[in-house]
Amino acid sequence: MAYDYSDLLMEIESWAQHAVKLGWIDKQLALSLAATEDENANSLFLQQHTRPLVVAFMGGTGVGKSSLLNKLAGQSIARTGVERPTSREVTLYHHQSVSIYQLDEKFPLQQIQVAQHTDSANEAVIWIDMPDFDSTEQKNKDIVMQWLPFVDVLIYVVSPERYRDNKAWRLLLAEGARHAWLFVMNQWDRGETAQYEDFKQQLSKAGFNAPLIYKTDCTEQLDDQFLQLKSAIESLATEKTVEQLEMRTMQQRKNNIKQKLQQCLHSLGNEQGFAKLLEHHRVSWSQTETVLNEGFDWPIKQASLTHSKTGSMGNQEKVQLWDDWAKSRFNDYLDDLVLTTNHIGLPSIPLRKSLADGRSKAEKIIQTQTELACRQALVNPGNVIQRVVLKIASVCELVLPLIAICIVGFEVFQGYYDSSFTDEAFLGVNFAVHSILLILISWLLPYFIRKKMQPSLKKAALKGLYKGLDAAMITIEQNIKQSIKAVIEQHREVTVSLKKLILASDELNEKTLVEPKSDQLERMLVDKTM
Repeated sequence: MAYDYSDLLMEIESWAQHAVKLGWIDKQLALSLAATEDENANSLFLQQHTRPLVVAFMGGTGVGKSSLLNKLAGQSIARTGVERPTSREVTLYHHQSVSIYQLDEKFPLQQIQVAQHTDSANEAVIWIDMPDFDSTEQKNKDIVMQWLPFVDVLIYVVSPERYRDNKAWRLLLAEGARHAWLFVMNQWDRGETAQYEDFKQQLSKAGFNAPLIYKTDCTEQLDDQFLQLKSAIESLATEKTVEQLEMRTMQQRKNNIKQKLQQCLHSLGNEQGFAKLLEHHRVSWSQTETVLNEGFDWPIKQASLTHSKTGSMGNQEKVQLWDDWAKSRFNDYLDDLVLTTNHIGLPSIPLRKSLADGRSKAEKIIQTQTELACRQALVNPGNVIQRVVLKIASVCELVLPLIAICIVGFEVFQGYYDSSFTDEAFLGVNFAVHSILLILISWLLPYFIRKKMQPSLKKAALKGLYKGLDAAMITIEQNIKQSIKAVIEQHREVTVSLKKLILASDELNEKTLVEPKSDQLERMLVDKTM
């Protein structure tokens, strides 16, 4: 079981590191997943078949914890009175046969006082007197929290004046399910029944059903229940009880791990959230594209004018389409997409990382696509019909005048030949005028058609720029959609891995078999989800 538990912790830590790297969870959540309390009471003792029950007195300032330990020992082994409120000292009281080691590795020895006894009745119990966790010094609370994982049973000591302490209440709620608890209302000679009943109700709100509460006093009182408290602890100091407490502690740790994993799964979001994100992208991009196209209208016209004059986009005369205005509108759209991710309960860091590449490439896409389309439009201006008519007109502009010249030449030769027999003039004014007009018309007509059908370079450049802009917008939108789909796929991978860990945690919990406990032990425990 321990080996399986250790393997699960390693897999969780590996998953958490991977998820942090991708941005699905933050480092704090990853640390909480990796943080486990491997310490337990067993680590305080040398390897042996059985170990003592570790019992600790815990409570606020001035409630008499040290006095109870001194009364138990029959001697002054723990500091009391005016020495106690700022004491950072932990007192251990155990039988001389019990071997304790490794304290120097886990705790500062200068803050630990160890006392031994020879009473065989308390041989199976080690008693610990903890510092006042509600002291003005934060160090006291840190020491208490440091020792808690090593304790089997906590004896929570209050006084009639201090049983409603807020710090104690918060600690009780946080640690309630981790330990077995006994409660002591000390200094009972100053207490009242109403205070006892109120304290009992307070414990009921914390999840304790019929808690064991003992009324004690460090003076000799007839109704003092200290001996009953001592007897109750001695009855718990058995190998079976210690084993049950260890198994329950392990079960609580597993439950804690499972709850953290489920909380982590909830923080990752779900597929419905990504469906909403895609729909928001569709609507928002349509609006952004409209605004950008309207804003590009003027610089495109300026760029078409430059192209029609130069025939190319010279560096000195290039019109910048992707200016600060366009960049700002596009970044606003991407930022809104990231904020929407947060609003619908999805982690935004993976999407922000995925969109970073598209954010930087948008300008290059716009500039490259529009320039390429413009160059292609200038190379082949006009439409197919215009280009065919222009080619025909160019041919006719050369061929028709040649045909007219040939006709006129033939007529001149024929007139010259006929005049040699009749002595009549073979040329006349009318013939010359008509011949010149024929030649001019045969050339002028195709020339006029070619000029009128010649496409405008400005219009060709403008058409090419708009075509390139449309292609660029499609490319940018596809890149954004691809980035979102990549995040969705990544989310699916991370979620599937996490669900496998949760399933492994469930299977591990099923292996833990908790034996029935005694009625007394049941009353000392509270079963609530951590």
